Amino acid sequence: MDISAIFSMQAEISLAIILIVILLADLILKAPNHKALQTLSCGLLIVQIVLNIVPTTAEAFGGMYQSTPMASVVKTILTTGTLLVFLQADTWLSRKDTRFKAGEFYLLTLSTLLGMYYMVSAGNFLLFYVGLELASIPMACLVAFDRFRHHSAEAGAKFILNAMFSSGLMLYGLSLIYGTCGTMYFDDIVTVISGTPLQIMAMVFFFAGLGFKLSLVPFHMWTPDTYQGAPTTVSAYLSVISKGAAAFALMSILLKVFAPMADSWELMLSIVVVLTITIANIFAILQKDLKRFMAYSSISQAGYIMLAVMGASAQGMASLVYYVVVYIVANLAVFGVINTIEQHNNGTVDRDAYNGLYKTNPKLSFVMTLALFSLAGIPPFAGFFSKFFVFASAFHGGHWLVVFLALVNTIISLYYYLLIVKAMYITPNDNPLPTFKSSALTRASLFICLLGVILLGICSTVYQMLSNTALM
Repeated sequence: MDISAIFSMQAEISLAIILIVILLADLILKAPNHKALQTLSCGLLIVQIVLNIVPTTAEAFGGMYQSTPMASVVKTILTTGTLLVFLQADTWLSRKDTRFKAGEFYLLTLSTLLGMYYMVSAGNFLLFYVGLELASIPMACLVAFDRFRHHSAEAGAKFILNAMFSSGLMLYGLSLIYGTCGTMYFDDIVTVISGTPLQIMAMVFFFAGLGFKLSLVPFHMWTPDTYQGAPTTVSAYLSVISKGAAAFALMSILLKVFAPMADSWELMLSIVVVLTITIANIFAILQKDLKRFMAYSSISQAGYIMLAVMGASAQGMASLVYYVVVYIVANLAVFGVINTIEQHNNGTVDRDAYNGLYKTNPKLSFVMTLALFSLAGIPPFAGFFSKFFVFASAFHGGHWLVVFLALVNTIISLYYYLLIVKAMYITPNDNPLPTFKSSALTRASLFICLLGVILLGICSTVYQMLSNTALM
């Protein structure tokens, strides 16, 4: 095997170099060095985006690694979302108890991002599993980062235990695939897989493992406790970046490997989608803690993302990636506001604390409102168009009943998103949160997210570009 094949993994190599540079900087710079590390990390991520912004096709190690143009686009999207998370981490990492651990935060986060790179470019189940574990294990450390505050250590324990069981279940499914097909390569499996009962069981076990990453019902129970206990910045990263990589990987593998078994997994996916959206919406209405609220919101959004997977076409792939882009900017805008208020109000994340927020902090209220409107799918914001495209994709795939039930659930989601808007603008409060000014980097990230929520809905060229890339 020619070792020069490794150089086709341009995105992974450049990200690994960034990891090494940040590690050395953390060792060399005198603590506390959080400001310098944040500047360095954000600058290097911008370089990473610029270097890999052009979609490319690459293959290495006999097809174990396969990077398609759409996979390249997804990597750029995930990197951009990570950059926004780093900008929002400014205030949190400036605290006395975290500013000495900034280097650990950046290294762990970028390690998970590298694992997601491998997941989306895997052409072999072995590389996919390595990427999944590389993305999951550092994430458990991030969830438990504030181990002396709130319930961060408990959340980390719940996350790693659930991740362990789901990984074991997936690994058992992969062993069944290897036992029945004699290979782990995607291109070889699809030619010999026939849908025997043992292979159906393997597919279900594999789906269960990724269902954990996506927080799909019934694999979602870890999500509210983890989001509530983890640092808000980590919850934001977990809700969008990790979910986006897992959704793309799931769709790619279902289309590449399990295409001959489409009837089986489409039925399974239909049931899971309806249960996920419905149960998440019902429980979201009952939440007062905004981080638990956003956890159930992310579960519901994962159900909508899976509608694109049911489309099982290039249109479905384009609508999935477009949905992920819109979801990243809208969800990070909401988490950015939650994080800002939490850092300036003694860790408060209760919805009642937002009563009358518009009177004292109108800009934050405005950003939160537009982001929530986008998540709810209200036109003309980007979330409306992302939902429309995934609905259209599933409808063209013949799943009209699932689309109808998802539309009914959209009305329910509109209600609970508007509860926060009502609290900020209508609910009276004799002692609203005082006026404060967030950090410059946080304002920059919220401004970028706000532009995304508005412009991604107006600029139809974004979806058209993704559609063209999906056909390449």
